[in-house]
Amino acid sequence: MTSVNKTAYPFDKTRLEAVLNRRFFYAPAFEIYGGVAGLYDYGPPGSALQANIIAEWRKHFIVEEHMLELDTTIMTPAPVFETSGHVARFADWMVKDSKTGDVLRADHLVKNVLEARLNSDKEARGLAAQPVKEDEKDKKKKKKNVKASPVQLADEIVVEYERILAKLDDYTGPELGELCRKHSIKNPDTDNEVTEPVQFNLMFASSIGPTGQHPGFLRPETAQGHFLNFSRLLEYNNGRVPFASAQIGRSFRNEISPRAGLLRVREFTMAEIEHYVDPEDKSHAHFGEVRHVVLSLLDRHTQSAGSTQITKTSIGEAVDKGTVANQTLGYFLARIYTFLLKIGINPDRLRFRQHMANEMAHYATDCWDAEIQNSYGWTECVGCADRAAYDLSVHSAKTGHPLVVRQALKEPIVIEKEVPEFNKKNLGKKFLKDSAIVQQIVGDMDETQLLSLKEQLSKGSATITSSDQRSFELTSELLTIERKTLKQSIREFVPNVIEPSFGLGRILYTMLEHNFWCREQDIERGVLSLPPLVAPTKVLIVPLSAREEFDPLVAEVSMKLRKAGVFSRVDDSNTSIGKRYARNDELGTPFGVTLDFASVANRTMTLRERDTTTQLIGDIDEVIKVVIDLVEGTITWPEACQRLPAYDGVQAIE
Repeated sequence: MTSVNKTAYPFDKTRLEAVLNRRFFYAPAFEIYGGVAGLYDYGPPGSALQANIIAEWRKHFIVEEHMLELDTTIMTPAPVFETSGHVARFADWMVKDSKTGDVLRADHLVKNVLEARLNSDKEARGLAAQPVKEDEKDKKKKKKNVKASPVQLADEIVVEYERILAKLDDYTGPELGELCRKHSIKNPDTDNEVTEPVQFNLMFASSIGPTGQHPGFLRPETAQGHFLNFSRLLEYNNGRVPFASAQIGRSFRNEISPRAGLLRVREFTMAEIEHYVDPEDKSHAHFGEVRHVVLSLLDRHTQSAGSTQITKTSIGEAVDKGTVANQTLGYFLARIYTFLLKIGINPDRLRFRQHMANEMAHYATDCWDAEIQNSYGWTECVGCADRAAYDLSVHSAKTGHPLVVRQALKEPIVIEKEVPEFNKKNLGKKFLKDSAIVQQIVGDMDETQLLSLKEQLSKGSATITSSDQRSFELTSELLTIERKTLKQSIREFVPNVIEPSFGLGRILYTMLEHNFWCREQDIERGVLSLPPLVAPTKVLIVPLSAREEFDPLVAEVSMKLRKAGVFSRVDDSNTSIGKRYARNDELGTPFGVTLDFASVANRTMTLRERDTTTQLIGDIDEVIKVVIDLVEGTITWPEACQRLPAYDGVQAIE
């Protein structure tokens, strides 16, 4: 096996972006019209990469966890988001440049300016990494840039900045404005002061119908589609909890100033799970299988103290100590971790950060973000929240449709309670159409209120009041309240929801960063070491010549790989084999097979591995079997080297 040095050169975002652009992984949408910030189109390799990530996500979660898959609408009537709280609360804080009017997201402005100052301080102290020595041709390509001299900060200022950054997500809008004033934070593009932060709702407003009489929104998440279908899902699952629903689909957020490529976009693909549990029992049947999984955790108390020090601990220990709220939440954190590693995320650059009080979503009781480190810093890519019973409760209250679980009890519960009974004939005569309102007021009373009402009735009459402040006088001829012994054989409850929510575009981009490197022998040769599981193309078929006698072999190899479900591509361009392989190394293609004149004569074929560039040789059918096993993950490259002999660069033609 040839050893490979993937860290010979520091990561260079400019080189990666050049590769992604040249190979059309993705590009700005509407580019020939000037483009629109935060909107991107995926090209062939980007589309295939995303499809492969989704396929593995479906297998890892939906198939393995027996989830119920949904596909709900994007366009959503306004009352749904008014009820869920999104109209009032789904917002970010923004500031404006006081002179140009340019809009900036307040927390991002504070983060970018303070980080730039800290980096300048490190450079002034001689602590910054030395820049990579560039090739002469690179120097000629780049324009001369006049860079400001590094500025050293006082030690106490460095500590203050680091403390602010550690708890940045916990600041309110007014507090962000105070930070801008106190630390003289201005628009870095213009050096102008910024206005006080104001809230901006991130939902795209629209209307439904030809006259626009039904206001609506493009959904900012897929979750509400799950909750509104809860009754049907519960029935489909034979009335039993726990169970989970899952959905992959488009969501839309009108980001204030999207500037970080795929990490901050206005239209994106989400994969969301809603796992419904009994609020009195949030254990998970399979938690024992993941107890040993060690995660890097950054809890809320550490952040509140102004630190970003992570703690490595098993998820079992974290749940036992109460750091993670319950087993089901912990189970999904472990499953998220194993999924991200499987598709190519570097575990050393992955952490789980707990939300602090001010940043917690209005519906959540505990929430952890899977954050992935990249050239833009730590980025939230998966959120995993305990939404409690919030969503089902508010939608049920608004619509009158009970979103509850009715569970038969093994042993009936005998209880004594006050039971109101109306004389409906007398009630109807006295209150007419208001009879229903009177019954609802009494029906909503708890035990204490009913006892008070009973005592008033025993003295002659009682007065009750509706929500619109109307009064109704009741007597014992209209209502009697008696204490009765009841046998309860059904328990009724609103389930709680644990929600893992994945931003697939963010995961895709960070994965590309984590797997990009340049060959030690030639910095110009970039490589994407994508796992075979998600690589857009699994195998490159390279015929040495375009002569006709190669055509039947190319067709045979291509057909056999396709029949085995292995996505392959033929490159019969007239460039050298080295250039053809280099081009596909940039595309992340893990394996390549070469057909030459010996293949025509002897039915042999070489097999190349992308990272090491080592090659094996064997009979065409045997090589195809090895390739299929490699792609399916049943063997590794070292094991393939045991099954096929090494290729020394020469094939004899007898």
